[in-house]
Amino acid sequence: MNAAVSSPAVKVVRSVQDQVSPEEWQSRVNLAACYRLTAMYGMTEMIANHISCRVPETEDQFLINPYGMLYEEIDASSLVKIDVDGNTLFNASDYAVNAAGFVIHSAIHMARHDVDCVAHTHTVAGMAVSAMECGLLPVAQTCMRFLHVAYHDFEGIADNPEERERLIAHLGNHEAMVLRNHGLLVVGKTIAAAFNVLFRMERACQVQVAALSCNTKLITPPQKVLQDTYDRMKPRDNVPGLSGELAWPALLRKLDRVDPSYRN
Repeated sequence: MNAAVSSPAVKVVRSVQDQVSPEEWQSRVNLAACYRLTAMYGMTEMIANHISCRVPETEDQFLINPYGMLYEEIDASSLVKIDVDGNTLFNASDYAVNAAGFVIHSAIHMARHDVDCVAHTHTVAGMAVSAMECGLLPVAQTCMRFLHVAYHDFEGIADNPEERERLIAHLGNHEAMVLRNHGLLVVGKTIAAAFNVLFRMERACQVQVAALSCNTKLITPPQKVLQDTYDRMKPRDNVPGLSGELAWPALLRKLDRVDPSYRN
């Protein structure tokens, strides 16, 4: 009589999508798309910087990039779930979180419950403008979108929790802030809104750097015209084109044509 042969145990690996709520998974997909788009439009600095979003139905949990992956590599499953203190709650990647780099993000997430997404960049144009005493100038319609923007002076590497209070005070209720001698920071009620602000602020900085490089006198419209233009361009919930929600599906279609792996 032949002895029974036992089959080796089969290890069942559950996907990240199976381990999170449908709402969280959708946020993961959108946040991964935001990372890919930021890379696509040239707003990255290798593995540095962060874009974070609040986990749906929570106040103290957030999704952020694993420290060690390029923005162009990030997908929905690789994003790490952490709390406001930087403690890891769920991580399916092979990398940890740059907790020190989350000081800026955690400060804003804790204080600004009206926003779900925070993005910070170190672009050439953004850093150049951050070093200009004049700040962001309303030299073109695109720039007038940021007629009223916040500023925060450089205090060194942003890993000091004590800096949080000053960051929040300077940001106030603005959606965009120039971190002096550092870079740009934006917030949005949604991921789509945050990317919209980030793209437009980066473009405004590019325009300013280009205009100032021409070594000619620049024209600035009257203050009344500037204010009216700003009022008409600032985000409003009932105008999707201003908040970024109208463009977001088109941007996702663009990503899907190039590389849909951000959805994995």
